[in-house]
Amino acid sequence: MACRIPARALWQSSPRLALIPRVTSQGPRWTRHYTTPAESQNRTAIVTGSARGIGKAIALRLAQDGYDICVNDIPANKSGAESVVSEIKNLGRNAFPFMADVSNLQEVENMVSASVSELGPLNTMVANAGIAQVKALLDLTEQDLKRMFEVNVYGVYNCYSTAAKQLISQSTPGKLIGCSSIVGFKPFPLLSHYSASKWAVRGLTQAFAMEMARHKITVNAYAPGIVGTAMWDLIDEELGKIDGRKKGETIKKYTDELIALGRTSVPEDVAKVVSFLSGPDSEYVTGQTLLVDGGIIFT
Repeated sequence: MACRIPARALWQSSPRLALIPRVTSQGPRWTRHYTTPAESQNRTAIVTGSARGIGKAIALRLAQDGYDICVNDIPANKSGAESVVSEIKNLGRNAFPFMADVSNLQEVENMVSASVSELGPLNTMVANAGIAQVKALLDLTEQDLKRMFEVNVYGVYNCYSTAAKQLISQSTPGKLIGCSSIVGFKPFPLLSHYSASKWAVRGLTQAFAMEMARHKITVNAYAPGIVGTAMWDLIDEELGKIDGRKKGETIKKYTDELIALGRTSVPEDVAKVVSFLSGPDSEYVTGQTLLVDGGIIFT
């Protein structure tokens, strides 16, 4: 017949075992200063697509957090970018506009060089710029797919890779942050190629996080939900045409039926999450895509 001896009794009865020291919890012996410079140091960020909407809110929030900002957008939005620069300067931070199409690698490289020249060493890249299109899958053209991926996928890659090379050349840690979407987790009808591009952003973010970790560069993304911006105005209008709804009714329907918190997001909701990802409290977060959708998608 087997005899079971309680582990505690065995410990207490064996002189030899009693001499083995017990492992006790100890505090950390050192602190890792990872990717965020001290607040006393100059910090710089590039925010793409920041002439309006979510990008503008991010640029202003990072300025409030103590960053000097390169405000990027395409030439058609130059006046908006210049206005954001003025707002940032009124907050007491330095800023300048740089017009570039993120789908063009050479223009992104020029933008990063200009930012370093104007503001100092780079710390954070926010690859926010993107486009959307409402169209049925079987109606998509080759050019529709090509342009969507040029901006939303190649654009993020261009920003991540160019900023990473700059950070490595500086021998400094840093942060790469990209824009995904709720549709990067679950596609919406008539937003198929947009959804696919945002899934790709999640994949790039995870891959970059793995390869950049040894350089002390963290890489994360944020995934907005239904936000009151020009992009969602377009989505609302086009979906309304298909479903026979008036302008504003589609967003209201989605808000009422899908969002747990019961309200449409505003750009500042997203900017708060990016503030976290660019700040010191996210030092041990990498390879993640954080949803900020009021409770549409749960992970």
